[in-house]
Parts: sequence; C-alpha cells; structure tokens
Amino acid sequence: MDALIANKTLRRRAVAYVALLGASLVLITISSNPLVRDLQHGVAFAFRPFQEAVDGVAGDVRSIAGTIAEIDQLRQENAELRADNDRLEAESRAAAELKRENEQLTGLLQLRNGLDYHTVAVSVIARESSEARRALVIDRGSDDGLAVGQVVISAGGALAGRIVEVGPNFAHVVLISDSTSTVIGQLLGSAARGKVMGQLGGALVMLDVDAAAEVTIGEEVFTAGIELSGGIRSPYPKGLLIGRVVDVTRDPNEVVQTVFLEPASPLDRLEYLLVITDYEGGITGPLETGVPCDETSGGTLPDADQPCASDAPGATNKPR
Repeated sequence: MDALIANKTLRRRAVAYVALLGASLVLITISSNPLVRDLQHGVAFAFRPFQEAVDGVAGDVRSIAGTIAEIDQLRQENAELRADNDRLEAESRAAAELKRENEQLTGLLQLRNGLDYHTVAVSVIARESSEARRALVIDRGSDDGLAVGQVVISAGGALAGRIVEVGPNFAHVVLISDSTSTVIGQLLGSAARGKVMGQLGGALVMLDVDAAAEVTIGEEVFTAGIELSGGIRSPYPKGLLIGRVVDVTRDPNEVVQTVFLEPASPLDRLEYLLVITDYEGGITGPLETGVPCDETSGGTLPDADQPCASDAPGATNKPR
C-alpha cells in the first residue's frame, strides 16, 4: 500500500516537471517570435503613460515625505540655533555689563591714586529722584569712617554731593542737583565766581556771576575752595569739577549774569563713588577774633558756601 502511494506521488512530480519544462520551451519559442516581441512592445507603449503617472505619484509621495522630514529637522535645528543665540546674547550682555563696571572701577581707582585726600570707595544702593529731591544712599557708614559733611565725588573728579546723614553701614548723600544744595563755583576762563544751586528737575544754575566776566558755552566750572585766614574754608575742596556751561543770560540793567550748567557726571545714574574722609571744611581752627558776617573786604566766604564767624565774643556758627 505504501509503495503504491509513493509511486503515485513520484508520477505526479514527474508529470508536473515535464509540464513546466514544456511550458518553458513554449514560452521561449514564443518570445523569440518577432510578432510576439512587437506585441510586447505595443502593450508596454500603451501602458507607459500609466506607468509614468504611477512613478510620478510615487516620486511625489517620496518627495513630500522627504520634505516633511527635512522641515522637522530644520525646525529642530532652528530651535537649537535660537537657544544658542539667546545664550550668546545673554553672555554678551553680561560681558558688556562687566566691562562697563570694570571701566568705572578702573576710573575710580586711577582717580583715587591721583588725589591728595584719603577716600573710601562706595556703591549706590538706593536713590531718591523727584522734582524736588535729588539724593541717594551708599553702602558705607560710620563703621568705615564716614561722617556728616564729607564730600562725595564721582569718576573724573566730578563733584557729586555731600553726606547729610550717616548710619553704621549706610549714609545719605544729597546731590549738587538737589534744590537745597549750594556750592561756590569758579569759571575756568575768567575765574569769576558764583553760587551753583540745584534746580527743580535736576538742573544746575550759577547765580551772581560778575556781568563783566566773559562766559563761553562749554566752559568748565570748578569748586572755588575759598580759604580765609583764621581757619575758615569752604566745605568743598578746591578744583572739583561741577559742570559745563550750556547757556548764559544777563539783563543789560543788571551787574550780574546767570549761567546754566550741565552737571559733569550723570547724577541720576551714579553707581560707584568716592568719599573724601580727611578734608575739613568750615571753621577748622580756633578764632581769636571773629570775622564779621557783614564784612565785604578781606575775602570773607560767601554765605551760600560757608557761614562766616559770628562777631559775638567766643561764638562761631556751625557749617550749614
């Protein structure tokens, strides 16, 4: 029985092999026929537009897929570039700020080395700026040797103001642009003097300048630093830059003229300052005889800068 089944299987395989071989021979014979080849070419030509359309659609699909992948990659790269750009801008701003601070501190150090006075470097920690008030707070106080009346200067040796209140680790400074501030200034060219006062809005005006003095736009004005015999001198050292002339007005009938100044330092944007700690203004020594307040000869100090001595025996006025 098993042998019969094996013989049938073998015969079927032999028949199939012979049939396939015969079909192959027939196809080879037919394909070599010129008529068949022409028919194949005709069919291929007829279906070529459909094939090209299918190939085009397939190409478009591949192109769209590739474009989408490229867009996604570009989006990712763009996000990375933006992040890098933001980081570089932040680093650039930080570097610019450090450079600016370094330039300011370097300028103050050079100024400090060139001064004849002992100074303490301070930073501004708060400021008060309004129409009627120009003041700031610094980060040093009595623990660092600061005291009321000491003069505060900025880069370039420009006068900034005076200390009016001091605590252990802070001090209040009234700027020269404050409406309560008065400094005796001296013009560089003519040496004419006048009272430099703060105005509403932070401007400076120089009053009571001799009308005969020639004043030019851009001329510098310095602290007069007046000193008298008997130990009386200005609260401000001589030669500190106050500002530059921006305008001049004079009434033909007046004997004085008014000079308008631009402050030498940006008083509303000060960050680092120096406080002069070893300059004593006012009445610095004992007076055997008072200097009368109404005396016009002998070089008495203008009352706006420093009060003169009282003519009462043994009495003196305190500096303002």
